[in-house]
Amino acid sequence: MSFTVEAGAYDRFMGRYSTLLAPLMADLAPVTAPQRVLDVGCGPGALTAELVQRLGPGSVSAVDPSEPFVSAARERYPGVDVQRAPAEHLPFADHAFDATLAQLVVHFMADPAAGIAEMARVTRRGGVVVACVWDHADGLGPLSRFWEAARELNPDVRDESQLVGTRPGELAELLDAAGLHGIEATSLSVSVEHPSFEDWWEPFTLGVGPAGAYTASLDARRQSQLRELCRERMSGAPFVVPAKAWAARGVV
Repeated sequence: MSFTVEAGAYDRFMGRYSTLLAPLMADLAPVTAPQRVLDVGCGPGALTAELVQRLGPGSVSAVDPSEPFVSAARERYPGVDVQRAPAEHLPFADHAFDATLAQLVVHFMADPAAGIAEMARVTRRGGVVVACVWDHADGLGPLSRFWEAARELNPDVRDESQLVGTRPGELAELLDAAGLHGIEATSLSVSVEHPSFEDWWEPFTLGVGPAGAYTASLDARRQSQLRELCRERMSGAPFVVPAKAWAARGVV
């Protein structure tokens, strides 16, 4: 899946969670100087920012299939090699990186197995491949209450719980199939405080990802129903939304 929305919309929607997740991903690798690293599916650069802070821009490369996200990442992180490309066709030589990371990306890859295999290809022997995906299947991702309300409104709605990587063990299986060893599976957790229901809800109207696309597909009446169903699931403001991601790390 390629995101066509502006970078600011993503920042307001998922960026508030992914920015907190980025240090945990970098620690899992772990990312330390003087490594050279690749951020696959970088989006506007939540993880890229963390990698630049640790290594400097000259040691970081990033790719994303979305032109708006690539443009934003280039503008935000001068000196980083940011290229437009899908995970399944990385524009780098074999064994080019010490670590290759994919934060909240595998479930959106057209071919997750091919994407992970490419990540392994561009990572040197002894280097690491790391990936994470929200725990949508167990209802512990940041969008769970939204999708619960959506299913109440429409039991046939296709949420994100069936996407690859959203269930325990799936990321580790992908890394194993790509020939990696020393595989470690774990989970990463963050929490975001929202000062009001409106602060939480408004980014869902920006058309970002499957949740945003579903919201945009509803007419005004149904969208209002969805909003009020979501409101019923939230306690009084401010409220905290916890979010868990499945993660896996493997050695090339």
